[in-house]
Amino acid sequence: MEPAGPEPSLYTVKALLILDSLGQRLLAKDLCCPPCLSPQYYDGTFPTAKEQAAFERNIFSKTHQTGGEIACLEGLTVVYRSSVDLFFYVVGGCQENVLMLSAVLACLLDALGHLLRKEVEKRWLLDNMEGTFLVVDEIVDRGVILESDPQQVIQRLSLRAPEPAAYGFVLFDYLAGSSERRDSGDTGQHE
Repeated sequence: MEPAGPEPSLYTVKALLILDSLGQRLLAKDLCCPPCLSPQYYDGTFPTAKEQAAFERNIFSKTHQTGGEIACLEGLTVVYRSSVDLFFYVVGGCQENVLMLSAVLACLLDALGHLLRKEVEKRWLLDNMEGTFLVVDEIVDRGVILESDPQQVIQRLSLRAPEPAAYGFVLFDYLAGSSERRDSGDTGQHE
């Protein structure tokens, strides 16, 4: 009896990368290490920073001038797309479903476009890096695809954002203890 191939796994995404127009890393999300460690790829395919940089140079050199959206490099399936001066990559194993990886990429681009309220470009991305990490965290966790619908990602992120305080007096209200009175509708004045 012949082997049926690798066992199915939820760990679909090996890496998620955003490179600039020169091939320099802006974001490489590691799903298996805490954020305080240097970025690595989800499953240790490229365990050192030197190997990661070499892979990123290779992937960029093979894709930055082509019109395609899918590449097979070093035994990995890579779906990619460019936007103004950025290149977005979702990397999976050679047996991964390309449509699933493409859905992750489309979700990332659509959610970032909504977050930035503009075409996704380097300057806006760098100014909103925290939001970019939140988008990625909502889409993929440790290589497992959590969401591929950009509207769901946007909705979850909007639920996380605190409501801005009226007139920006949050600290003053806290120190003065007046936030409870304002919230209850009691302004301290009687008719």
